[in-house]
Order: sequence, then C-alpha cells, then structure tokens
Amino acid sequence: MVYRVRIQPSGHQFEVRTGETLLDAALRQGLALPYGCRNGSCGSCKGRVLSGQFQYTGGQRPPGLDAQEAANGLALFCQAMPGSDMSIEAREIHRVGDLPVKTLPCRAEQLRQAAHDVMVIQLKLPAAERLQFLAGQYLEILLKDGRRRAFSIANPPHEDACIELHIRHVEGGTFTDHVFADMKARTLLRIEGPFGNFFLREESDRPILLIGGGTGLAPLKSMIEHAFHVGLTRPMHLFWGVRARRDLYMDELPSRWAAEHAGFQYTPVLSQPRPEDAWPGETGTVVEAVLRRYPDLSGFDAYIAGPPAMCEAAREAFREQGLPEERMFSDAFEYAADSPATGSKS
Repeated sequence: MVYRVRIQPSGHQFEVRTGETLLDAALRQGLALPYGCRNGSCGSCKGRVLSGQFQYTGGQRPPGLDAQEAANGLALFCQAMPGSDMSIEAREIHRVGDLPVKTLPCRAEQLRQAAHDVMVIQLKLPAAERLQFLAGQYLEILLKDGRRRAFSIANPPHEDACIELHIRHVEGGTFTDHVFADMKARTLLRIEGPFGNFFLREESDRPILLIGGGTGLAPLKSMIEHAFHVGLTRPMHLFWGVRARRDLYMDELPSRWAAEHAGFQYTPVLSQPRPEDAWPGETGTVVEAVLRRYPDLSGFDAYIAGPPAMCEAAREAFREQGLPEERMFSDAFEYAADSPATGSKS
C-alpha cells in the first residue's frame, strides 16, 4: 500500500510506503522536513495533521509529544505512519539558515586508515540525537584547549546514524597526529554544526561537474550519494585529483557509481604518478583535465572542493571557459599545521 501526503503551505506531495514514517518518506524523496533525534524524543519534527489517519511505530504517543499537543492535532512525523492519504502542515528546510546548529557529544565508532595519510572515521551520536545537514556541509570538532578543527561531512543526509569524516594527516598538526597515532575506537569527542554554504543546489536542471582535490572528495561524496538517493536525473561528472595512485583512497566507490548509474561519470587524475603506478589515465592538474574534457562550460553547474590554490585556479579557468560565477560553488580546505586560530578543514 502507498499513501499520498500533501504538505501545507507549500503544496508539495510525496508518497509513503507501508511501514514507512512520514519523515523517512519525505527525506527519501528530497523534501527536507526538520528533525532532531528521529526516535520520538525531542519533538523537532512536530507538525499538524490536517486530514487523514495515522498510527505511531510504537503503537502509542511518543514521549516528545504531550497529550494536549496531540489533542490539538499535532504529531511527530518521525514516528507517524499513515493509514490513509494525508494532509499535513509542516515547515520545510530550503536554506542553510533553516537548520539549527547543534553542539553534540559523540564517539569514534570506527577508524579505518584508507590511505597512508587519510583516516576515515565514523562518529556515533547519542541515541536520542541526530545532526541534520545539507549534502556538502561541514562540522567542527571542539578540542579541549578551545580550538576547533573543521571537516566536511562525507555521508549523505539520509544516512545519519553515524557521521563520516575523511581526515588527512597534516605534519605538525596536533589533532591529526593524535588521530593517526593515538585515537582508538570509542574515543569521546564533541562536535558542532552543521556549517557552510557549500551544498547541492537541487532546483537547477543543469548537468553537474564535481571537482575534488585530495579529501575534497568527502563533501562531493555526500552530494553524489544524496543525488542518487532522491532520484536526481541530471548528468554528473566527478573529477578527483590526487598526486599518485596510492592517494585514490576510495577509488572503488566512484568506479562502482559509474558502473551502476548511467548518468554518472568518473575521471581520476594524477598530478605526480609514480613509476610503479603504470598509470593509463589522466595526468596533470584536475583543472586541466576538466578543461580538456569540457572546453565550453557555459551550460554547467560546478562544485569544487579541495586546497585553496586548486579552488582558485578552477574558478579563474572556468570563468574563462564561460561558466558564470553564480554557478560555481567551492569549499577550500586549508591543510595547515596547528596555529592559535580556530583551525582549518582537511
């Protein structure tokens, strides 16, 4: 059984499958309703039921909704499953400012060294909390001495049980030295976020170019997996630039995307391939590789993530090839050692 739900005042509609909650179905179809814990405790997903029947996953009113609110027609959409077509009143998230910035405890659930200088970490949030974000945004790790380290979120928004970070080892960086030498599973951390204006603009109908340098893959991965999840049909082409073959720390993943999705292309680019790489693919800078493939960029949207020099070179070159400034979105990562400043992304 599939039920149709209309959101007021926007008029947006979505379908809900049997056994699916209103929130899960809306997120699956690219409609960003607000939420917090996703288990009925916090009340962040509260909205009004205008018409239709529903029941809660646990069979009774969840703790985040009191009896008076329920009597007034309010419901928690993270727990409500429809029993008929419905009309609901809910606030939708359309921009960064609609999302609350949270400070949350978490633990390092899993650490995997994906390359000689890249650690992939899964951060587990408390059972009663979730971090809602837009694909491409970042968070900050709050260090005990008051400094912060910013890292892009690599998982898509719908897979939010854990937060995935790709952390590059920076020589002289106290935090990344700790990550690679000392951090163990179950280490406790504090994070704050989400932050940033680098996110996927879903309203456009233009094909998408995604240009990443090093761990700049992380926010692009979030965007691509989100696009697949919501059924975006725009063509996407990922260019990933690294030094040598050993730096393609997740090469099998975009290769699999290219095999499984007809509208997706993947081009890895090595700037300094080693003799043992026997590399048959693109070489030079990742920006040069994009320009060789697309000499006219006037019909694209471009998302650029990586070192500042790479991002700036891309913006200048892409402007010359016809891409308007307002259709270029970038996230520059500063690979810097520790300083008294708040920290930098890597």
